[in-house]
Order: sequence, then C-alpha cells, then structure tokens
Amino acid sequence: MKLADYKATLSFSNGNPSIEMPVYQGSIGPDVVDIRKLYAQTGKFTYDPGFLSTAACQSAITYIDGDKGELLYRGHPIEQLATQCDFLETCHLLLYGNLPNAEQKAKLEGRVTNHTMVNEQMQFFLRGFRRDAHPMAIMTGLVGALSSFYHDSTDINNPEHRDISAIRLIAKMPTLVAMSYKYSVGQPMIYPQNDLSYAGNFLRMMFATPCAPYKVNPVIERALDRIFILHADHEQNASTSTVRLCGSSGTNPFAAIAAGVACLWGPAHGGANEACLNMLEDIQANGGVAKVGEFMEKVKDKSSGVKLMGFGHRVYKNFDPRAKLMQETCKEVLAELGLENDPLFKLALALEKIALEDDYFVSRKLYPNVDYYSGIVQRAIGIPVKLFTGIFALARTVGWIAQLNEMIGDPEYKIGRPRQLFTGSERRDVLPIASR
Repeated sequence: MKLADYKATLSFSNGNPSIEMPVYQGSIGPDVVDIRKLYAQTGKFTYDPGFLSTAACQSAITYIDGDKGELLYRGHPIEQLATQCDFLETCHLLLYGNLPNAEQKAKLEGRVTNHTMVNEQMQFFLRGFRRDAHPMAIMTGLVGALSSFYHDSTDINNPEHRDISAIRLIAKMPTLVAMSYKYSVGQPMIYPQNDLSYAGNFLRMMFATPCAPYKVNPVIERALDRIFILHADHEQNASTSTVRLCGSSGTNPFAAIAAGVACLWGPAHGGANEACLNMLEDIQANGGVAKVGEFMEKVKDKSSGVKLMGFGHRVYKNFDPRAKLMQETCKEVLAELGLENDPLFKLALALEKIALEDDYFVSRKLYPNVDYYSGIVQRAIGIPVKLFTGIFALARTVGWIAQLNEMIGDPEYKIGRPRQLFTGSERRDVLPIASR
C-alpha cells in the first residue's frame, strides 16, 4: 500500500480538537483511513459491528468488486481460471503468487500426491465419532488432530514448516472428507490412488468400493475441479478472518485451519448451499414448480418468516460471477448423467426467473450466488447434503493457508484484539448473600 496524497480529518462537535489521519491506497479498490492512532490521540474507538467498513489487514491475494460482480485471484479473473486452469494450478497461484509453468506444476502435483495418505491411527480416532455425526463436526476434529501426527511442521513462524503443512493439508483434506463419508455409510475406506488427478482421486475415494472397479467420469471430474476453483478463496470472509485471528496468536497451522472449518460450518457461511438445497426440496415436497410463485410471495412478506436461500451476497451487489460458471457446470453435469429433467433443477430455474424479473428482488439486487447451483451439482454427483460444507472446506483450505502465510509474513501483523462498546453495569460492590 502507498500513502495517498491527501489526509482524512476527524472533527468533533463537542469542542474536542480535530485530528488528521493518514489515508492509504491499494492497487485497486477503496482507499482506507488509518485509524491505528485514534485511541492514543482521542481516547475513542470506532464502532463497526460485523466489520462492514473495516480493513483488518492488507492483502495481495484476492480482490472482489461487489458492484461489478468481479472476482480476481492474484489479478486473474475467476472466469479465466475456472475455464483454463485446474485446481492445483490455482493452488500454486494462491500460495506462491503466480500460475505455474509446466515444471512448477509437475513439482506441485508430485508433492501433493506424495502426501495424500493420512496416518493409519487417524482411522481409530475417526471411530470414536457416532456414525450419524455431522461431517463438519468430524472434520473439525480430524483437521485439528493432524497437529498431533505431524510435530515436524507445527511452528507457524518457520517458513519451511508452513510450506510443508500447506502441502499436507491440501493433499489430505480430500482423504479426510472421503473418510468421514465412508464412515457415515459404513463402507470401508478407499486409499488414495496416485495416478489420478486431484478431483479424480477424491471421486474414487468417495464412491469406489473394494468389490467393483471404479472409473472416473471426466465430465464429473472437471465439474468437481471447477467447484474447488470457485471456492478456493474469497477475500476476508468470516472463516478466513477466523483463520487469521486464530493464527495471529501463534498457534500451529492445523489448529488455525480447524478453526476455519468450524466457522465455515455455519448456515450463513459455508452451510448456505446445504440450506439452499433443503429449501428447494421443501418447495418440491409442497407442490414443486406450481408453488414457486406462492413461495416467492411469502418471501416478500417479512412477517411470514420464509427466507430465500442462495440469492444475494454480503459483498456482491451484482451477479456473483461464480454463479454463472456454476450454472453452466450444472447443465453439463445433468446432461452427462441424464438428469436434464431433474425436478430440483427445473425448480431452481423457475425461482431464478422470478427473482430476475420481479421488481422486489431486482431492486434489492438479490441475484443467485454460487451456493444456488453448487448444491444441485453435488447432489447430482451423489454427494450427500450434509457433506456439502465439507467439500467447501476442502476447496477453501488453500485460500486459508495462503491468507495465513501472508499474515505471518506481514511485518505489521499483531495478535488480533478487537475493542468493544461496553453497555453493562458500572462498578458495583458484591453484597453479602443474605442481603442480595
């Protein structure tokens, strides 16, 4: 960042003296007012619930222009990455700053492939969970437990430790997700197969069994790879901020990523695609396409308590660029699997049509987001609804690691410590129990 050629002046109407604050400019995006010395100079904090107007860090990884509907990874548009690159190329971009050449790509693929297996003891840890446990509950435990198996890479301040733990996490997350799925359905775990692609290997671990050969469908393989790319990073969202905050204490990388998994679990964040599919299934169960208009009227009635999932976004005030790509992928997958007449997809299109034409939704810029179609794609592939957020965590791991590494390398980083506006009781004495 660079110092702007102007400053911000904060004045008070109660007679307190005004102060000047530096303004910094990024390469693109809004300028930021540096308020780090605000408390020292005025004795006051800022109040910003949800951090809607607060830049908590400087970053060179991901940029979003919500008004334009633009998403860039290291400057590259998501549309180009999703159609011209694979997930591991995207991982190289996020981790190391540039897309790999052929030699760099082969090196990364070799390193990731070499670490896809997990310690056999992890299976015994897995068996401690109930069979019907939510996969995200299992994933939070498994990812955190990795730190107990890999003592040689838990120093967050050691660049070599951070690098090998990054490779281990990217390599092992598909294995852990597949393990949690196989455990929930009572099937034996399928070990990784190193001659398959990242997405192809995951599909095999998910759906192969020892009693029959399994062949990866290239259309499904590419669709899943695209899902991974679209979810790889998304600037300073709740889970990424959680990873940064957790990592700022100096905890090990596995613990920081486990914190991100836990945050992602929430229905307002990574659980949104699960909530979206549940909404579509509820509409289908109550009349399907014929009831779409009635449902949308209930959405517009705030007193009804009915919510429209998969539309609108905290950042995007235009069409989510990932949603367009996901819609194309959805059509490709359904055509490949002979599910073009899938009732939920028809229902999704009917909902989208109303939302894009009805003034109520258009004026509020409630466009479909990536969660809207990714759930339908995953359902068609055969991934159970409860595992959707696990897939999201798998893909987002590389973004979390890239953000964590960037924070550790920032000379200005400090342990996170938000302030508060206290509204509780003032000092009061403790009365004897007989007098309370």
